[in-house]
Amino acid sequence: MRLISLFLLLFYFVSDSNSQSFFDEIIPQDDNYNDDLNTITTAVPFLSITPDSRAGAMGESGVATSPDLYSIFWNASKLAFMEDNSGFSISYTPWLSQLVPDISLAYLTGYSKINETSAWSASMRYFSLGNIQFTDETGENLGSYDPNEFAVNIGYGMKLNDNISGGLVMRYLYSNLTGNQYVAGELTEPGNGFAVDLSSYYQATAREMDEWALGLNISNIGTKISYSASSDKDFLPMNLRFGGRYTYIIDEFNKVSASFDVNKLLVPTPPRWATDSTNSPIIVDGEQLIEAGMNPDVSVVSAIFQSFGDAPGGITEEWRELMYSLGFEYWYNNQFAFRGGYFHEHNLKGGRKYFTMGAGLKMNVFELDFAYLVTASQNVRSPLENTMRFTLIFDIGAFRGGANNEL
Repeated sequence: MRLISLFLLLFYFVSDSNSQSFFDEIIPQDDNYNDDLNTITTAVPFLSITPDSRAGAMGESGVATSPDLYSIFWNASKLAFMEDNSGFSISYTPWLSQLVPDISLAYLTGYSKINETSAWSASMRYFSLGNIQFTDETGENLGSYDPNEFAVNIGYGMKLNDNISGGLVMRYLYSNLTGNQYVAGELTEPGNGFAVDLSSYYQATAREMDEWALGLNISNIGTKISYSASSDKDFLPMNLRFGGRYTYIIDEFNKVSASFDVNKLLVPTPPRWATDSTNSPIIVDGEQLIEAGMNPDVSVVSAIFQSFGDAPGGITEEWRELMYSLGFEYWYNNQFAFRGGYFHEHNLKGGRKYFTMGAGLKMNVFELDFAYLVTASQNVRSPLENTMRFTLIFDIGAFRGGANNEL
């Protein structure tokens, strides 16, 4: 009966034509709040792009899904629960293919167990923005450049007891968007920074057929980034991700899982700036006056705490800043996987709404995963429409002929 209820609940979220407005409807309403578009922007958003096909096919939920090679991205604490001794994977995602043909994300990752209670992992993501033609204010050609960004990560996960683990990831990032071009007479330079992720994971088995899990990951806590000596520095996409998973083992050949993630950016919400009758900014003591909200020019630590209560629309807008992911996964004989999911972001905070689907094939030595994205927005065409992800996973233990082949 529980399994049937689980399928019905998931079917409602993933297949109902009105599901894109479900979360909007449950958010508290405030009659005094003016519904204005107020998206939160950060530097280096490529750090938030889902790198793997498995999570990409499950509505981009992954903080509490069963441990896999991409745990370093979703929740490094899960590394401690990996069953095999080692493995590595590479994935590729053509990005915004509806707009341009040459933007892509490549991701390489691997892990190794240290002992029965801990493991370490390393990964590198490379984001190519294609070829860009630069011109000056008069339209004169200044040459072309291939902007790119990358991040190198080292992660560690350790069990604290049989059910709970903790994790840490250290990250160096580099972003070169202009190729040292002059912009408004000022020399630009690559941006770089450092960040850490802090995470925890809980996994327990109820009877022999049920498995529950909870996960928490606070990611990209790090230095601000700038692209010139005098420009203002921008926040990294610091993010709080919390979620859960339920896995039901039907029999020795079939099992099914449902998962969910809730995300919130831990950076300041843009305030509503005060203007006069001519719509000009009101300046007081050399600073622009804020009509509602809080000053976004704060330190990294202050920004994390401020992000929970600085929206100019109050609690209504704070609720709207949450992003939701729902995922489903079915395995047959631990060889064939079918996946589906849904991702939701409020219309006034970016409006990303899409369904995801995918499949996986696991062989003796490698696993091949595929994911596909279909926009759920009815009125506008999303640049994310038809996004595809490809992932190839290698089981090093299988090469050696003596390891459990399950990844």
